Amino acid sequence: MEDSPKDHCGVIAVYNLDKKSNRSVAPIVSSSLLDLQHRGQLGAGMTSFDPGRTHLLKTHKDTGSVHEVFQLGHPLEAKRLLEEYRGCAAIGHVRYATSGRDQAEYAQPFERQHSRRWKWFSLAFNGNLANYSDLRDHLTKTRGYHMVYNVDTEVLVHHVAYALRGEKKPCLVTVFSELTRDLDGAYNIVFINADGDLVAARSPLGIRPLCYGIKDGMFVAASESVALTNMGIEDFVDVDPGEMVWVDGETRTVHVDRFTQPRSHAHCFFEWVYFAHVTSVLEKQAVYDVRWRLGASLASREKLPMDADCVVVAVPDTAKPIGDAFGFTLGIPSLEGIVRNRYVGRTFIEGEDRAGKVRRKYTLVTSVLRGRRVFLTEDSLVRATTLRGLVDRARTQGGAKEVHLRIGSPPVIAPCFYGIDMSTLGELYAPKFLKPGYSDEELDRVCDEMARQLGADSLRYLPIGDLAACVGLPHDHLCTGCVTGRYPTKAGERIFAKEQARQSNMPAGRSYEVAAVDHVAADEVR
Repeated sequence: MEDSPKDHCGVIAVYNLDKKSNRSVAPIVSSSLLDLQHRGQLGAGMTSFDPGRTHLLKTHKDTGSVHEVFQLGHPLEAKRLLEEYRGCAAIGHVRYATSGRDQAEYAQPFERQHSRRWKWFSLAFNGNLANYSDLRDHLTKTRGYHMVYNVDTEVLVHHVAYALRGEKKPCLVTVFSELTRDLDGAYNIVFINADGDLVAARSPLGIRPLCYGIKDGMFVAASESVALTNMGIEDFVDVDPGEMVWVDGETRTVHVDRFTQPRSHAHCFFEWVYFAHVTSVLEKQAVYDVRWRLGASLASREKLPMDADCVVVAVPDTAKPIGDAFGFTLGIPSLEGIVRNRYVGRTFIEGEDRAGKVRRKYTLVTSVLRGRRVFLTEDSLVRATTLRGLVDRARTQGGAKEVHLRIGSPPVIAPCFYGIDMSTLGELYAPKFLKPGYSDEELDRVCDEMARQLGADSLRYLPIGDLAACVGLPHDHLCTGCVTGRYPTKAGERIFAKEQARQSNMPAGRSYEVAAVDHVAADEVR
């Protein structure tokens, strides 16, 4: 497996607000999903709404990249497909499998048909339900629901269906408000029903990003601003935690409502460090600028002397701004000593044969490395597999004189339970050396041993204390569970405590799937 944590998912929602226009939003959804492809490559899909056809909602989804699912490499087939799924409104999704198998039926959106239009809906979401097992058991044992796929998206579908119960169409704000009584974790949702109502909702903690904008009568909501700016929407707005932006299907008017009070802000700091597109802006903080500040802060703590043999080499692609800032601050060149094979893809969000893909993923530029003191910079170090291999290749193949590892984020000492697959505690590298609550002095002491085991001459991380200033938000507005072991919800805390207790015999896999979670009452979720 690679060093990097695995990505999660991305969502998009588009509505043509002009009733007089016959413009289909399907091509916009497919092209916007390309902008979110970095968030998931295992599956993609779209549900469109067209009041003029018998199948008011129609869903197309499959495994593979956006290009593959929407046949974008075959213009005639792509045109036919997008015409078949044309509509005035649609939701879309790109998927990395945080849960469930890599098969077409697990791709999103999930559609639930019903003879009543307002009960016929489709939804997709980005995140992870930390108390999934409790929710599943309550649905099956108490409410009598049947689980077919055993994934958190299916749990969400059942909860929404339950909230829509009754003989009268409920207010959608009330429907989404009811969800918050039970759900723990991250759950940004895009929803569309056969009445033409569309919702983009952000969970109360705001762990995952969500923004929206309107231009030329076209409403767009997406996981990241890159999807909007590439459509020419520069004036976009972050959806506040606990807020939903929705379009009334009858009037095609946009409403912004709070469906629950924000419990606090807990934005995932890894979005800026690694996951988000480098051109995106999250919570008014540009991703590129944050990564530059990470590198500059890392450089400000550098203790090794610099000389003419020094060179900075960033592991492509997300660490490039970190490496550039590190080199610029220290006055040493930042060069492209490692080239990524873009046709291999982001191996950590793909399926099988990851080890082989990792070997093919990077090619070294020996003329940059040979005889140099190389500062190999990376955004994060999770399992250490790839970095250990790159350090060895830099010496043996690249001819580097020295290799010094510089990591633009704190040590990952705990898994994520909110939609980022970091596997179990036992598979992470840093917990073998550090426990939650460690001091900067402890980190300095263990870094030498960590470097020795990785085959590097030295290793330095960004301290936790520097993180908030680099991101540009208060520390208590960030979710830092994976680097502190302190989680923003009760379910996260309980899963981590159980995993710590059984670490010695913890099976491989995702933590929130292998760790049993005690029942989390709704009033315990912060």
